[in-house]
Amino acid sequence: MSAPTTVEWLRAAVTRIGVGSGRLSAHLGRRTFAFAHRRSVAAKGWVEASSGFDKGFRLALLAGAVLLVRKVATAIGKWAYHRIESGAWGPLLFLAAGVWIVAAYRCGRPDWKPKQRQAEAAPEAEPEGGEGLAEEAPAVSVEKPLLPGLSDLRIALARVGTPHAHLAVLAADIGTTAERVREALEKWQIPVEAVRMQGRGTSTGVKGGDAIHPALALRPEDAAVVAAGQTSNSSSNNAFDTVDDEGNPARAHVVWRDQ
Repeated sequence: MSAPTTVEWLRAAVTRIGVGSGRLSAHLGRRTFAFAHRRSVAAKGWVEASSGFDKGFRLALLAGAVLLVRKVATAIGKWAYHRIESGAWGPLLFLAAGVWIVAAYRCGRPDWKPKQRQAEAAPEAEPEGGEGLAEEAPAVSVEKPLLPGLSDLRIALARVGTPHAHLAVLAADIGTTAERVREALEKWQIPVEAVRMQGRGTSTGVKGGDAIHPALALRPEDAAVVAAGQTSNSSSNNAFDTVDDEGNPARAHVVWRDQ
């Protein structure tokens, strides 16, 4: 078999570069789309992990970041266009074209396969018959922290409210986590917002006092529980009475009095 002529070799090289250019473009497009998809999923999860004022703040922050990236990308695009149009980047463009031709030529070989990210790599096939496989570890059930009931929330707010209460403080009084407290409040459609506690500053929580949600107003049956656990409060020499709100029968006020 005779060696290919120069013309035949050039024709084969051009064909290989054309095939490789298509593969390389598709591969870079998939990588770009996958990167954008991962970032969008991460941003969505970051926003959905919050609620109320915090969620609005995160949405505003994300929108501001998108606008900033768009503005910067537009400015860079205009600058690059003027540099190319003026011919200042002539040598750089020739260098980029050379790099692309080499990369496309390599991608045009018959046995070329795109490299996969480590996270996307397919798992190794298990041996047939299951021989040599380690026994599956028994499933370990992880018990979730306590989900507070409405009565728990009322009692905790009456104990720690000054008059408002942060989620973390309510969680510590109930014996659960702030996430479970937030979940319970969302279940009962009780607003969660930025509130100020005396001596603790401002953080996410619920309002008490005159701004208390009707569902969190202390009931007579809950008042006895608060009184029984009064020794755990920072002011153990106090007691309280509950007074019905004449304007709103669903609300009751906690009136503290000295012993």
